[in-house]
Amino acid sequence: MTNTAPFENWDGNMFDLGPLYPMVGTEVTLVVILVICWIGWHILQIRQENKDYEDEARRLREGGNLQKALQDEHTLERM
Repeated sequence: MTNTAPFENWDGNMFDLGPLYPMVGTEVTLVVILVICWIGWHILQIRQENKDYEDEARRLREGGNLQKALQDEHTLERM
């Protein structure tokens, strides 16, 4: 890990100062890690939402709840 250069004045060549922030050169690696985490989060989110959807659909199918929900919806449309 490189240390940041001291910045005492604006005179001189900026390239002689060295790195101005820590972890220079790790940008590509960090972006790759971020993209992997982002895609992984989406996969987990889709799986959880599909599970919730299936649970809700199963609950509505049991005991005629789906028919009751549809009848209530048609009743509201007529009002």
